[in-house]
Amino acid sequence: MGKKKKKQTRAEPKTTLSWLCSNEAFETLCCQGYTKLSDNPEIISAVNKICNLVSSMTIHLMENTANGDKRVENELSRKMDINPNQYMTRKTFMSALMRGLLLEGDGNAVVYPETQQGYLKDLHIIPPGRFSFIPNGYGYQIYVDGKVYDPDELLHFVINPDATYPWKGCGYRAVLKDVANGLKQASTTKKGFMESKWKPSVIVKVDSMSDELSNKEGRKEILKSYVENTEAGEPWVIPADTFDVEVVKPLSLNDLAISDSVTLDKKTVASILDVPSFVVGIGNFDEKEWNNFISTRIRQLSNVFEQECTKKLLVNPNWYWKLNPRSLYAYDITTLSNVGANLYTRGIVTGNEVRDSIGYSPLEGLDELVILENYIPQGMIGDQKKLEGGEKGE
Repeated sequence: MGKKKKKQTRAEPKTTLSWLCSNEAFETLCCQGYTKLSDNPEIISAVNKICNLVSSMTIHLMENTANGDKRVENELSRKMDINPNQYMTRKTFMSALMRGLLLEGDGNAVVYPETQQGYLKDLHIIPPGRFSFIPNGYGYQIYVDGKVYDPDELLHFVINPDATYPWKGCGYRAVLKDVANGLKQASTTKKGFMESKWKPSVIVKVDSMSDELSNKEGRKEILKSYVENTEAGEPWVIPADTFDVEVVKPLSLNDLAISDSVTLDKKTVASILDVPSFVVGIGNFDEKEWNNFISTRIRQLSNVFEQECTKKLLVNPNWYWKLNPRSLYAYDITTLSNVGANLYTRGIVTGNEVRDSIGYSPLEGLDELVILENYIPQGMIGDQKKLEGGEKGE
């Protein structure tokens, strides 16, 4: 006798349902999908501000001399400062370079220097998605479109060095991810509250048959009988036992602390990107904070560009690149005029240098250094009679 087969039953699928809210509320209050840093208004406004400032600085080719550093003007300096790429100006080139360094490049930017007969022809920015880094012992190699390059063949700009690979930069993607999501959620919630229809200000309880309240026409008829016939500003006259009117205060954004949350997230963005808070919409403009921003954050990014280009683009050991930040500081015309006048009367700068600093064209006769109250040429200081004791009989 064979074994009795057990009856097989199909197990019912296990399903777990979790309801957070209604479909309408879900669409109103919940945001979905991946948010790129470049899609966040606060982050992109801070990055754009940095890019605009760095790209506004002129690029100087400097030379070390015994009497101090002086500016060198030749075809190489003109190439870097006017058209580093045949398709872009210096401002466009530097803006694209800094944006890639801060956002898409994740702390790295790679530039291919094209040369012709030993002379610099063009600088080509390689898009972030087309390069990668491969460790090679203590060093590394750069892969661009499948081709291997040594670091000496390319310009590799780095910010925030990685702990494991110091030659590789780290961006702000990881630290800004949660902040960006929080700002997106706050924006979605605010938009949902502004567009939501679930904000009645008055609820009227009616002691009536359910049939009258079950359809739209019945509810309108009740309101028409007691409410619509009343003039604006005139009180309603309703039966005491039939109606009960309640004023409803809907939930507002202040109740959800949306404003405080957004302010905190914006301050976090400003702190991570090292920009003043007023750049991302928090607080008012402050001159000292702005000048400190130029002296620290902007100068740091300038040094990244200066040192990499000096190391790999210049052969003369006495030359170096320098970005000039003077025009970025928050100086008014009165301050510039007073500083220029004091330097001029002390024989430190010429009159035309003062005129240039406040935006005026040069004039003839103002290229000599003068000193003291007599405004005489510097070389004639010793010819003053009061220094020689004056003439006899005086």
